[in-house]
This record gives sequence, C-alpha cells and structure tokens, in this order.
Amino acid sequence: MTRKVAIGIQQFDEVIEKKCFYVDKTDFIREWWESGDSVTLIARPRRFGKTLNMSMLDYFFSVDHADRGDLFEGLSIWESEEFRVLQGTYPVISLSFANVKENHYEAASYRMRQLLQLLYAKHAFLRESECLSDAEKDYFDRMSSAMSEEDAPMALYQLSYFMYRYYGKKVIILLDEYDTPMQEAYVGGFWNEITSFMRNLFNSTFKTNPYLERAVMTGITRVSKESIFSDLNNLKVVTTTSNEYATAFGFTEEEVFAALDEYGYGDQKEDVKYWYDGFIFGKQKDIYNPWSILNFLDTGELTTYWANTSSNALVSKLLREGSVTIKSMFEKLLDGESICCPIDEQIVYNQLDNDEDAVWSLLVAGGYLKVLGREPKVSGRPQMYTLDITNAEVRDMFYDLVRGWFRSNKSEYNGFIQALLLCDTDAMNYYMNDVALNLFSYFDTGKQPKKENPEIFYHGFVLGLMVDLQRDYVVTSNRESGFGRYDVMLEPREKGKNAYILEFKVFNARREKTLEDTVRAAHAQIEEKQYEVALTAKGILSEHIHKYGFAFEGKKVLIG
Repeated sequence: MTRKVAIGIQQFDEVIEKKCFYVDKTDFIREWWESGDSVTLIARPRRFGKTLNMSMLDYFFSVDHADRGDLFEGLSIWESEEFRVLQGTYPVISLSFANVKENHYEAASYRMRQLLQLLYAKHAFLRESECLSDAEKDYFDRMSSAMSEEDAPMALYQLSYFMYRYYGKKVIILLDEYDTPMQEAYVGGFWNEITSFMRNLFNSTFKTNPYLERAVMTGITRVSKESIFSDLNNLKVVTTTSNEYATAFGFTEEEVFAALDEYGYGDQKEDVKYWYDGFIFGKQKDIYNPWSILNFLDTGELTTYWANTSSNALVSKLLREGSVTIKSMFEKLLDGESICCPIDEQIVYNQLDNDEDAVWSLLVAGGYLKVLGREPKVSGRPQMYTLDITNAEVRDMFYDLVRGWFRSNKSEYNGFIQALLLCDTDAMNYYMNDVALNLFSYFDTGKQPKKENPEIFYHGFVLGLMVDLQRDYVVTSNRESGFGRYDVMLEPREKGKNAYILEFKVFNARREKTLEDTVRAAHAQIEEKQYEVALTAKGILSEHIHKYGFAFEGKKVLIG
C-alpha cells in the first residue's frame, strides 16, 4: 500500500504519525551537529523543506519532545546510538518569521514583537519557577504582555538566560524564514527601519549570547552582512553554491525516481525530469523541488506547482523595470540560451534598483536560475558565472509573468499581433500607438519619469512577442545577419508562412525632419545590412519576408 501524499504539512510529528510520504532527511541532523558551527544560516528556495527540517530539529533536540524518540525509529539518524542519546536533551527556542508580510514598518515590527510575546507565553512556567528573581519576573511580565520596541531586541537573549537557569543547559535556537520581513521591507519601502530592528535583535541573540549552544537560521537569501549581520563573526553561511547540506533540502533524482515507481509513475521519469529537475546545490546536480514532486504524485499532472505557490511580484518588478541590459539577457534566457554574469550571494535589497548583477543574484537564490559553471577567480575582477533557467516549470512561470505585463492592454496588444501577421500596416499603427502610450512608463524604472526610453519599451515588447508567438515563430533579437545586427526577426516554424524583420529607430531631429524620414532610415538599414540573408539561407522566399521600420518620438510610434 502506497503512503498517503499530504500537501502542505510542515510539522515533522504529523508527517510521521499519519504515515505520509516522507523522504528521510534525518542525516541533516548528524551533518549539522558534527559540523560544530555555532550559528548556521542556510539559504534555499521556497518550498524546499526548510520548515519541515526545522521542525525535525526541534523534535529531535527539544526537551519538550523527550518522549518522542519513536518518531525517529526506522530513520537514518536512529541507527546511531551516539545520536539516540541526544534526542530530547536540549532546551530549544523555535520561531518563524514566515508570516511577517506587513507592508509598513509599524505593522511588521508589531508582528515580530507579537511572535516574541507568544514565545514568552509558551514558556510561562519559567515565571512561576524559583529560578527567577522578583525583578526578573517583572521583566518577564513586561515581555509577555506589552513588549515595547525598545525591549524586543533583547527578548531572545533574556529567554535564553531564563531557560538556561531553569534547565542548567545552554539553548538551541531555530529561526525559520528569517529574511521574509526584509523582502517585504524592500517592496514596501521601509528597508532601513526593519534592518535596524533586526540587526539589534540578531546581535543580542546570536553574537553576545553566552547562553546559546547552537543556532540554525533558514531563508531564501543571504542578506548582506552589512545589513544585519555586521557584528556576527561566528556565522556559517550555506548558500545554493555551497557543498554543505546539498541533499538535505530537496529531493535527489534517486529519491524522485523511487517515489515515481512507488506510485505507479515509473514510465514518466523523463517527463518529470524535464519539468522539475535542474536545481543545483554546490556540486550536487539533479535536485528536484519537493513541492512539485508531491503535487505530481498526488495528481499525476505535469504542470506548474512550485512556481505558482507565492507571489512573483518582486521578480516581475525587477525584470519589467530593469535596464536594457537586463531585458536583453532575459530575452536570451527565454530563447534557450545561457548568460554569463557576476553574482554576489550577499543580497543587498536596497541596491537592487541600481545594481544589475544583484537582480541575477536574487534569481539564483530564489531558484529561478541555476548555476551551470563558474570561471576561476581572478584578483581584481568579479567572478563570472554561467546561468540558465532552472527547468520547464520555471520557464512556464516566466512566460506567464511576461503575459501579465500586457494584461491591462491585452486587446490592443493582441490586435497589433494579428495586424502584424496580416501585414495590415494601418491597424499596426493604430494598435501600437495605444500599446506604447500605456506601456512606456510601465516598462521604465520610474527613476526618470519625464524621459521615455524606447529601448526599454522595445525590449519589453520583444519579450512579449517571444512568449506569445513561440509556438509558430522563432523570435530572436539583436542577432547578426548579413552585415549587421537586426532588432527583431520572426522566423516561421512552418514552411511557406511569412517571416518578419522589425527595425526600431528613435527620431533624430538633427538628421530627420519627420517620423516618415525615420521609418525610411530604418528600411534603408534593413536593406543596406542585408538582414534577410539569415532567412533566405533557410529557404524562405524573398516575397515571404516582410520588413517594417518602427519610428519613435516620445510615446508616439509610426510603422511603415
């Protein structure tokens, strides 16, 4: 009888007691404990089992679960007598910032203080013990009922001290999804306030805490040391490019294929691999996202699961409002190519608007892109990484994301596409001017609202073409053909259909008197550079190649 596939259960005891499908990750306990690291920060994409593993650590080490050794019977960690005797022997403080998603600082600060208050309420027995003095009990009352923002940074430090006094043993602290408040702060515009709060909290909890035995933090990103970890020199950071804990989060191919056999999907291994394989942690390749695999085992349907489990608003904002370079590189990724760029695994959220490389770093940390390789580090130069879209599921998510950019102008955009394919220049002009009027500022960064940037609009528009016409056309941009580089080429996948060459030009008052002159200049360039050579070389007849010049003056467009 196959085990029940349970979606969304994140408590270790519930998974085991209900005999749900579970891949044994208890070797993570051994690897972490034997590392000896004081404070460990593990960055993994969302839905990769971080919360379940943190619950597993809690049930293994916490004195609150000293009688729950049965949960680990039959699992890898229980084979070791050395680790059996550790089960249930440490005071553990466990909390999560996963739900701190408020859109302004006062609400976010209140939510975190509320979580700290709940911890004190859970440990109310400490107040009634003989371990605390009257002054300490007064402090306990203040923290558990009306914690101020000034008291909050010391809350975990003081709770560690009280638990140490009660148990006579240093504490283990588990903090899940530590970076969620900072991601929300970046989007909401209160970055400086939230980082100041968390820097003080983390310093007292993890740096100057003599009652701390060990700690684990998990999150999606490695937030820069300067932002919140400036005082922590005892922090071990494990990112997606690190070799530590490479198989502890996510499923290996061997684990996935065994599950497919168990549930009767053994004949779909290659399809599942195409859709969900591709994550790489350190040197470990062929890592699969657990959320997608669980959902496939439950439904048997190959579709997007992981990529649609939360808002991709930040990713969309960074790509949509990104520079010409970012959009051009994104075009290459959607076209099946890899890109080469430096990445810095220390994410500085407040630099995302100004540092192009930070965008790719965030996409790697989030699991949207994978690292195929890296060049050797050369002194004085940034290390270069080769990146690609992780798998088919993520690619589908990107397609949906780009379609969303045009959703508010869907009818005009679709009207333009139909007019283009029908070679109806009048309709193309009508629809394109409506699209450009509404989308110019939408594709810009907002840093220079008075300056329309045709290049940013053009590359955003090309991405839309790539997504909507991909079934019938190979859409490429800025490629060599003849004696130059064309702007956009649509090559039909079906023999006998029309091909299209689009050249974009900005009106230049010094060289041209009207937009019609700019259109003629675009056509002259197409002919002079012989852009059609790439198409005729593939057997496409000249009469099937349609050439259009796009002339821009501000948000006004003329096509001819």
